[in-house]
Amino acid sequence: MRTDEFWQLIDQARAGGGGAPDAVAARAVALLARREPEEILGYARHQARVLAASHRVDLWGAAYLINGGVSDDGFHHFRGWLMAQGREVFARAVAEPDSLAELPQVRAASLSGEEFACGRMLAVPWDAYRKATAVDLPADRDPVPVPDLNDFWDFDDADEARRRLPKLAVLFVEPPGE
Repeated sequence: MRTDEFWQLIDQARAGGGGAPDAVAARAVALLARREPEEILGYARHQARVLAASHRVDLWGAAYLINGGVSDDGFHHFRGWLMAQGREVFARAVAEPDSLAELPQVRAASLSGEEFACGRMLAVPWDAYRKATAVDLPADRDPVPVPDLNDFWDFDDADEARRRLPKLAVLFVEPPGE
C-alpha cells in the first residue's frame, strides 16, 4: 500500500459521517476488511512507518501540554487520534507540532480540558485482518525501527514550553507570575 492509498482510506473513513475518532477507526476497519489480506498487511506496515515518523520529542511535548500530561501509551494513543484527523493535519503536526494550536478542537480543549486519544485507530489493521480472515495479523518480519528519543526536555518547564511550543503554551501554560 502506498502513502496516498493509506491516507485515502482514512479520508474515506472520515467522510463516512461523524468525525469522532472512534467512529473513523470503526469505518476504517470496515473499509480495510473488504480488501485482500496483502493490502491489509501493507496498511499495517505503512501505519508503522507513519507512527515511527511521528515519534518525535516536540510532538510528544505538544501532546503533553494538550492532554495535561501523557505517558508512553498516552503518546501512542494521541498519535492515533492525530491519524484520525487526516493526512494534512497529521503531516503538519509532525513537521510543526505547535500548529496543533490552530485546530478548533484543540483551542476548545484549552478551556474544557478534553483530552485527545484514539487507541482504536492504532488497532485498525489488526481488527480488519481478523474480520477479513478470522485469524490474527501476522507479525511483521521486518519491523520499522522507532527513533530513539534522547533529546527530551522537561515538559513541565513552562519557560521551555513557551520557547519550543509558543502557540500551545499560550493555550495550556499559565502565564508567568501566576
